[in-house]
Formats: sequence, C-alpha cells, structure tokens
Amino acid sequence: MLSKKSQYAFKALSYLVEKRNEGPVLISEIAEYKRIPLKFLENILLELKKSDILDSKKGKGGGYFLREHPEKVSLARIIRLVNGPIAMLPCVSLNFYEKCENCNEDHCGLHDVLIEVRDASLKILEEKTLLDLID
Repeated sequence: MLSKKSQYAFKALSYLVEKRNEGPVLISEIAEYKRIPLKFLENILLELKKSDILDSKKGKGGGYFLREHPEKVSLARIIRLVNGPIAMLPCVSLNFYEKCENCNEDHCGLHDVLIEVRDASLKILEEKTLLDLID
C-alpha cells in the first residue's frame, strides 16, 4: 500500500508536470490545488530536490520545477525514494533486501509468490513515468 507521503508526492509531481511549461510553481499553490498540508509538502519536495528530481528557484518568480523530463522519471523510482521498497516482504526486495526471521527462502511458498507479485508490479512501475500521471 502506498503511504500518504507517496500519494502526496505523486499529487505534487503530477501538478508540476501539468505546469512544466509555465516556470517554477510556488509550494503554496501546489498545497492549495492538491490539498496537501504545507509542512508535509515542504518535506516531500525537499526530499525530491535532494534526489535531483526537482529543483527550485528563490525570489520573485521562484518556486519548484522538474529538473528531469517527466517521461524519464519512472514511478518505481519515486516510490523507492519516498516510500521505500516496492516488494511486500523484505526477503523479496531487490533494493532493500533483508532476510526474514525464522524463514527458509528456499522452501517458502509465500516468498515464491511474492517474487512474482514484485516482478509484475515492477514491470508496470518501471514502464510508467510521471507523464502518465496527468490526465
């Protein structure tokens, strides 16, 4: 399940994709139009800026804008950045792998099924980009 933080990140990013040809967008505008608490949004956008997905401009005419082309940023990348693993169990995660306690991965049906789930989800999330978020 996507966290509220991830949902807000996608809402904010979709707004920035829609406004990408209009210059930087004020954080207050994003918060108002997408109904995201301002303090929460500030932290999300800062995290996205540190990861080079967004950039910002200070002063008059300032705000946030996409640093990368929206068709080059996969949804999987955003989820991993904001939410963490895509996999439902740590033992099937590609980037956040952890062995489960009291489990033998070689003889675990749940492990095997969730690898299939992870792979199917990843196939979609790696192909879809920020451009796919807008109507």
